[in-house]
Amino acid sequence: KKGTGELDGESYTELSFEGYGIGGVAVIVAALTDNTNRTTSAVRSTFDKHGGNLGTKGCVSYMFARKGVILIEKTDDIDEDELMEAALEAGADDMIVNEDSFEILTEPSEYTAVHGALTDAGYEFVESEVEYVPSMEAAPKDANDLKKLKKMIDILEDNDDVQKVHHNCSVDLETIE
Repeated sequence: KKGTGELDGESYTELSFEGYGIGGVAVIVAALTDNTNRTTSAVRSTFDKHGGNLGTKGCVSYMFARKGVILIEKTDDIDEDELMEAALEAGADDMIVNEDSFEILTEPSEYTAVHGALTDAGYEFVESEVEYVPSMEAAPKDANDLKKLKKMIDILEDNDDVQKVHHNCSVDLETIE
């Protein structure tokens, strides 16, 4: 009942935390909570225990831009030129061709139109949302520090109140063991 808002007096607050992980990697944590003290304490503790520093609002957000990001899996039946043309005509800013996917970037104000046009054209999305995209990247120089950063981000993502963790690490943390 609490999650659906059926209980009286329950209200949820959106929180945003900014700070640095180990190696100078900028981190933004977006949270939605019914207990700001609990969430703030958990996020602060996670940063502290894993070599990070929780900062003030605006300390790292200047290193990110809000963008609509639409990810489409690369398959043999998707023509790159047709996809790019459909995306650009709908208002997309850019399309990045990755090894296994197409990444379409939009301004937040154009996101809905581009998403709708690509859906109508029959494309299926792996991921699609407005998020923080890093405009500059950083990475720890040491492999051990990369493991610590990955662990910090994993713990933040496992927190029930945390919706999304954005970072500007240039190394794909999914490949770190």
